[in-house]
Amino acid sequence: MRYLMITLSLLTFLSCTQGQARAESFAIENLGDGIYVHHGLHLDIDDGYHGDICNASFIVGSKGVAVIDTGGSFKIGAQLREAIRKVTPLPVLYVINTHVHPDHIYGNAAFLPSSPNEAKPEFVGHEKLANTMELRKEQYAKLNAKLLGDDAKASELVKPTMSVKINQVTSTHLDIGGRTLTLTAHPVAHTNTDLSVMDSKTHTLFTGDLLFIERTPVLEGDIKGFINEIEQLKSSHATQVVPGHGYATKDWLTALNNEQRYLKILLTDIRASIKKGESMESAMNTAAMAEKDKWLLFEIANRRNVNTIYPALEWE
Repeated sequence: MRYLMITLSLLTFLSCTQGQARAESFAIENLGDGIYVHHGLHLDIDDGYHGDICNASFIVGSKGVAVIDTGGSFKIGAQLREAIRKVTPLPVLYVINTHVHPDHIYGNAAFLPSSPNEAKPEFVGHEKLANTMELRKEQYAKLNAKLLGDDAKASELVKPTMSVKINQVTSTHLDIGGRTLTLTAHPVAHTNTDLSVMDSKTHTLFTGDLLFIERTPVLEGDIKGFINEIEQLKSSHATQVVPGHGYATKDWLTALNNEQRYLKILLTDIRASIKKGESMESAMNTAAMAEKDKWLLFEIANRRNVNTIYPALEWE
């Protein structure tokens, strides 16, 4: 039940007040030097969730392609795969998932071989991703069936065939020809399966949901760990950053500072509410209100963050 609540929380917060319409085509932004990003639509779950709400990216090397997150359904993954074919005939060598949330992983199935002669890419994720996928398999399948209808039928869960271990000294390196991707598995933060990717050629950092831009950050993992991982990311040598949700930016340090500020205020306010003996419901109405006008989707996401964080902080 908790995992289902977490998933609903993830999807519910992704509403948008900007009135962005669903595009007929699967739009890809070319960031230059072989970096491409599809920006998911900002739709509230009540407006119709189509599995297309996160950033899905790919990097083209001289040997082949690495995909970073695949969307929330087979249909979105297939559109991403077709977009890659329009850019390059090179094979997809790696499919990388930045964490376990369903809007980032259910397009994986579209990258399975369509014929016996086609090579299977390596599916790559955090060392805890495969087990976490298995634990949530039933809940996620029910949620997908409810929200996606027919689009959920082919959206099987494809687990990683290559895992990246948490290690502060070394990282996993993937060679796709003319560029190396450095994959870092993070301690518990946004989730317990967070993974970031750095491209050596362009110094583009793909953060997954360790970074939210414009819309309220959400978490199901550990707020103190999240704050710490943001601090670690600040020492990156990135020239630009692709977040899990929101547009790529070269002003990524400001974006990280904004996110960290919100989380610190949220942590401080919830601790103060607990110390004063206020209920969780009361804290939902007061915590981090200083940030209300700085983020999209604040009313929904902030309340759910309090719901996640308050019980854990009671045991500090």
